[in-house]
Formats: sequence, structure tokens, C-alpha cells
Amino acid sequence: MPAIDYDLEFLENGKTIELISIGMVCDDGREYYAVSSDMPVDHILNHQWLKANVWPHLPLRGYKPAPQINALQQSDGSLDMTDTRVKPKWVIANEVREFIQAAGPDIELWANYGAYDHVALAQLWGRMIDLPEGVPMFTHDIQQEARRLGIGWNDLPKQESGEHNALADARHNQTVRRWLAQQGWRGAS
Repeated sequence: MPAIDYDLEFLENGKTIELISIGMVCDDGREYYAVSSDMPVDHILNHQWLKANVWPHLPLRGYKPAPQINALQQSDGSLDMTDTRVKPKWVIANEVREFIQAAGPDIELWANYGAYDHVALAQLWGRMIDLPEGVPMFTHDIQQEARRLGIGWNDLPKQESGEHNALADARHNQTVRRWLAQQGWRGAS
């Protein structure tokens, strides 16, 4: 069964979940990455952890990649609204729907600690009942599969770089899911 591994970066306060960015990778080789132009920037920049760990991975104005220098140190620190990856949430919803549906019927969604990711994904279209045709109503969880196989967190493949960049995290989720599938297959022999 084909799969899409994904990750969302978001701001949550116990009552709401606000999309920051989404990354998706499909078993057919396609990838998708977008940043919400509708995110509450002031709230994110006032959240120490998000500002330090997520914000530097977003397309920032004036940022030119250079080794060993933080993105915030190389830019004016503001989101580059002219970057083609920065889009309104409704555009992201349409593109994500098309990305998922293009994978064909019976697609599996996979995420790491995916409960909030799935809620934030579903909220692209409103309520859970409003999910478009072809978008699964649940996400398989990498941590749950690891536990089922008796594999601990420290035994999983480690992400080499880009942690908290939604696309880099989605790519790593795919790596870990495939690794877990091999472990499950070996264990079944």
C-alpha cells in the first residue's frame, strides 16, 4: 500500500493549533512543502522554542545560505512573503488535497507523534467530517509502530540535519517508517 510521510510545524496553545509549515513525501517520489502566510507571526516569534527551532527553517527575507551561520543571523528575521513556498492556508489545503489524491486510493498517512499533525492536517478543510475524498481519517504513528515492534526511541535511525523543518522531518519519517517495515519483516521470519 502506498504511503505519504508528513510533518507539520504548528503553534498550539491547548485550544487551537495554527499551521506554520507542512512537508510531505510520497512513496512515488513526489514531495510537497509549504509555509502558511496566515500563521500568527507575532505569537510564533514570542514563543521561545518555535523562534529558536522552527522559525530559522522558514523562508526568511534576505536569507542567503552560508555554512555555520544561523538563518536569523543572515536575514532581517521576517518571513519572505514573496517566496513561492509561502501561501495562504486555502491554497495549501487545495494543493495538499491534490498531492494526497494523486497517490491513488487507499493511501496511508504516516507521521512521528502524529496526533496533532493529523488534527492540524484535517483542519485545513475544517472539521474532520469535511475531509476531502481520498484523504484518510487517521494517520499511522511511527512511535506506535516502533513500540509494537519492541523498538525504543534510541534504536531508531537518527535524523542527520534539518530537524523541525517540516520537509526534512517528513523525509526522515519516511526513512524511519521504511526501516521499521524492514524490522517488522525480519521479526516475522
